[in-house]
Amino acid sequence: MSDSLLQVQGADVFYGASQILFGIHLDIKKGQTVALLGRNGAGKSTTFKMIAGIAPPLRGKVLFDGATVSGRLPFRIARAGIGFVPEDRQVFPDHTVDDNLIVGAKKGPQGEDHWNRERIYEVFPLLAKMKSRNAGHLSGGEQQMLTIARTLMGNPELILLDEPSEGLAPIIVQAIGELIRTLRGMGVTILLAEQNMHFCLGVATHATVIDKGQIVYSATIDELRNNDEIKQRYLAV
Repeated sequence: MSDSLLQVQGADVFYGASQILFGIHLDIKKGQTVALLGRNGAGKSTTFKMIAGIAPPLRGKVLFDGATVSGRLPFRIARAGIGFVPEDRQVFPDHTVDDNLIVGAKKGPQGEDHWNRERIYEVFPLLAKMKSRNAGHLSGGEQQMLTIARTLMGNPELILLDEPSEGLAPIIVQAIGELIRTLRGMGVTILLAEQNMHFCLGVATHATVIDKGQIVYSATIDELRNNDEIKQRYLAV
């Protein structure tokens, strides 16, 4: 039996008449933390929107836990076990931290209830201190943590993290990195899109590089760390 949790097979994605993704292939195993790396505009966010059902592929398909999910409505893909943390966070600003968590609460696809508010506040002690504060009054880093926590409240099998370090102060980026390592240690499967290669080197187990809408490299994070040609060609700013 395959241990693949997410597979993308030859996916092409268009925005109107413009093709954005070309024959994308991904294979994410259970328990991996995979970094989807690429420069701005390389196609990272579109790849996430494709997986989440927001920008479905015109050709190719997405399989999750062995079942084809491409073509399903986004809420049905979420119910299948894919949690999406978007780049712009999208908290409910006029509601408290606790209310934001309640909004995201649901059982997993097999009735899993591993993540509840009690456990969230254990893993996110910073949020526990702010549970009565409106989300709109949180800093960018605090909102990022809240969005990740709210996604976990849906008990997903896979989390899509879109640019989790973007625009955050270095000390907050470090805290986000520690959180991702904690989740990885708990067996959570994560696919994160990033421009920040150095951040990914410290949190990911595997790396996939996308350039101009095409996958150009996939390897372990250690192999990427030692591949100066790939880093210079596709990831140097």
